[in-house]
Amino acid sequence: MNIKDYLEQKRDDVDRFLDFVMPSATTAPATLHESMRYSLMAGGKRVRPILAIAAAEAVGQPAPGLMPIVCSLEFIHTYSLIHDDLPSMDNDDFRRGKPTNHKVYGEAMAILAGDALLTMAFDLCSRPDLMKGCDSVRQVRLIQELAYGSGNMGMVGGQVFDIQAENKDIDLPTLQNIHKHKTGMLIRAAVRMGAIAAGATDRQLDDLTGYAEDIGLAFQIADDVLNVTGTREELGKNPNTDAERGKKTYPTFYGVDGARKLADDCVTRANNRLASFGTAAEPLRELARYITSRRN
Repeated sequence: MNIKDYLEQKRDDVDRFLDFVMPSATTAPATLHESMRYSLMAGGKRVRPILAIAAAEAVGQPAPGLMPIVCSLEFIHTYSLIHDDLPSMDNDDFRRGKPTNHKVYGEAMAILAGDALLTMAFDLCSRPDLMKGCDSVRQVRLIQELAYGSGNMGMVGGQVFDIQAENKDIDLPTLQNIHKHKTGMLIRAAVRMGAIAAGATDRQLDDLTGYAEDIGLAFQIADDVLNVTGTREELGKNPNTDAERGKKTYPTFYGVDGARKLADDCVTRANNRLASFGTAAEPLRELARYITSRRN
């Protein structure tokens, strides 16, 4: 399969749905909605929604309400980026090649835009008009997966660990714990939510969860390498920010080449977990390879 064509098609599908459910920039309160759309529609890769779609396809069963489910992940991801960029967090000036949200709309509006995106993620998963055909037990389970992956035991918890580790001489297990939560848990939620939406068996869900945990690590390692080797044009933001903030990363421990090999090993391990899915999981296999080969 051609992973570039697959990514483009699925990204277009996701973008159309995001544009449909997101209030227009003129809907009151207009500045809030303009700020939300500024970051949400800024041209992201949509990796998490696409992973959820590919997981559902691997299971091979109809998945009622799939698009609101997968787009809820992008709402969460976008809110996290807006808040990460704030002066009190990473203090970044650029995101996806554009000024960060708070640089355009001010810190207060950026915080509120993030808050609103977070809240809307759960609105998407709970709206009866969008979730037709999804039985209530499965719907609650999906909402719980989203909450767990993005909350205090997931992404937000990882952000706390990350802040606490700045300018400290942390060891490798501490770094692994940070990124297992900060990056890995929302990726894990994406794959699991797609699988659950499609009615995965317990065995299928276990295999896909293992896949997700492996590629979550690969994704973070690739990000760390790109922060060292990428250019501002490729990354859409300034490079070498981790070192400037006193953060230890995978290249710190393994070197760039060693970190790349570690990421490749994660991809191999992840794809080995998909043996029972056959050709239906080919998009997941290609996505795993894409994660470590991307340039932004």
